[in-house]
Amino acid sequence: MTPDRRPQKNINFKFSFSWIYIILIFCIIWMFFNRGGSNPQKIEWEDVKTLVRDGDVKEITFIRNDFEGRVTIRPDRLEKYKDRFGGVVPKQSPHFIFLVSASFNAEEMFGELNASVPEEDRFKVIIENNSKIWGSVIEWLLFPLLLILMWVFMFRGMNRAAGGGPGGIFNVGKSTGKLAEKESIKVTFKDVAGLDGAKEEVMEIVDFLKNPQKYTALGGKIPKGALLVGPPGTGKTLLAKAVAGEANVPFFSISGSDFVEMFVGVGASRVRDLFRQAKEKAPCIVFIDEIDAVGRARSKNVGFSSNDERENTLNQLLTEMDGFDSNSGVIILAATNRADILDKALLRAGRFDRQIHVDLPDLNERAAIFKVHLKGLKLAPDFDVDFLAKHTPGFSGADIANVCNEAALTAARRNKTSIDRQDFLDAVDRIVGGLERKNKIITPSEKKSIAYHEAGHATVSWLLPNASPLFKVTIVPRGQALGAAWYLPEERQLETKEQMIDQMSSLIGGRVAEEIVNGQPSTGALNDLERLTKTAYAMVVYYGMSDKVGTVSYFDSTGSRGYELSKPYSEKTAELIDAEVKALVERIHDRTKEILLANREKFTELAELLLEKEVIFADDMERIFGPRKAQESVFDDNGHDAGTTSEEGEAPSAGTDAGTDAVTDEGTDE
Repeated sequence: MTPDRRPQKNINFKFSFSWIYIILIFCIIWMFFNRGGSNPQKIEWEDVKTLVRDGDVKEITFIRNDFEGRVTIRPDRLEKYKDRFGGVVPKQSPHFIFLVSASFNAEEMFGELNASVPEEDRFKVIIENNSKIWGSVIEWLLFPLLLILMWVFMFRGMNRAAGGGPGGIFNVGKSTGKLAEKESIKVTFKDVAGLDGAKEEVMEIVDFLKNPQKYTALGGKIPKGALLVGPPGTGKTLLAKAVAGEANVPFFSISGSDFVEMFVGVGASRVRDLFRQAKEKAPCIVFIDEIDAVGRARSKNVGFSSNDERENTLNQLLTEMDGFDSNSGVIILAATNRADILDKALLRAGRFDRQIHVDLPDLNERAAIFKVHLKGLKLAPDFDVDFLAKHTPGFSGADIANVCNEAALTAARRNKTSIDRQDFLDAVDRIVGGLERKNKIITPSEKKSIAYHEAGHATVSWLLPNASPLFKVTIVPRGQALGAAWYLPEERQLETKEQMIDQMSSLIGGRVAEEIVNGQPSTGALNDLERLTKTAYAMVVYYGMSDKVGTVSYFDSTGSRGYELSKPYSEKTAELIDAEVKALVERIHDRTKEILLANREKFTELAELLLEKEVIFADDMERIFGPRKAQESVFDDNGHDAGTTSEEGEAPSAGTDAGTDAVTDEGTDE
């Protein structure tokens, strides 16, 4: 017989405080349901004599040192006494008890009582001493002790929930930062794809932590703090951990919200304790994530429910950053996507005096990030990473990770053995546009209106050279959008007036197409009009692109006017701004209408093709309209029609946003 060689499971019993609660519950149940086992009624000695003469007594137990007698009634006679027990026949004995004086002679009295009745009615006599004195004492003390123990354990649990941590409420002011020793940090710059500019800036911090004598020997001082600023999901936290891993030093990580508690003074105490621990572990890195939770500007920290706790915590943080020696080897890194609301004292020289911008990745950085997240995926043999990088403009590192995961799930739902290009394109559509709603009820007239709307967007963007190049047009409902035109915006650091006007013409192309075909607009252009209006006001109010308003800007980059209700310009200027915006939008509307009417036949052909296929690509656009060519400029510098031409730019590869222009069914235009 072959012996069983399967590995035996080791059963490890782990103690938990829940066992204590279970034991306490069982003890309480035992105390209430096992106190003597019965509820005897008290009677007098004369009543006992009557019971004996009636022949109802089965047994009498006399406790000599308690002077107490316990009477047990015969089972067949209990029915006659149920009225004394609340109408219920008692099931446990003794049924009656009686007390006597110290002069009571138990042997003599019970002997005489037994001799006075017939032999068949005589009862059994048991005389003993009570030896359970300590049991009674313990029984009375056990319940208060159990209550005290339960209160202690509950209090400890409340302390942990309130942030006190191990040791109870006395440790509520201790730092909650997590310490990662240098041996446990495996993340280096090789694991951080993209962020080339940010990595170059933090290399100086790494070099100082590795070779501090190189700087201190010359009298130099390394910056005490560096602030990582950038949009969400760009890898600020990962970059900070890579700095610690590259420098091979301990790494303290804590969130800004961990400093703020409901108890007064806890935040400042935790700041002091965090820096005390950091000095003991120096050289090290302290990373404070979402520092805007505690470092918000004190002038902006207003509110009817606010108190001084947040400001006290901020003041303590400012003090600690000035308090320790500049060459102590403690580097403070912090991350936020709201640098504009931070207190100015926090950003001055000597504290967070260096800001490292972690921007959205460009084309090459997106390709590198894709390669990192594609390592564990089974890809098709002819998979092109550069194609994905070109078709995900404005995506952060977190977005790219989400795309890779969603593509794997999409391929699995289709029972594929590998992930191909189409799976990734569908994943991008789902993440940006939302889930495809196949069961959306759309009438034929609405579907036609949506098709012509999207065809209007596509036609204008294809014919205007400065509009974003078109990638795909669809009338398949996704999320809140009934249809969408997908673009691949160019990577532009600056945008001219002509480029902005072409983009605005592309935005209003859908609404103008509805006016041409249906004779009236619909509510589907709500999102387009919102973006169009914001851009028009930005041109006039912020960028100084209006001759009548002038080369002025009312933009507040400092945010100091955040709580002012008045405008920074007069009512007369406000009327002029409104008039200029309205005139600009009307000129763009008329220009767009001219373009669509001049290409009415091709525009209609595109809409009919869209109704047939539901999804068309740039190849279909090129077949109908021909290659994109240089077009005449919309306006000259004075805002009038111009005849100059503009060369077509290079093939676009990326942009600053997702480039989605959706026809939504949200809201109505009145």
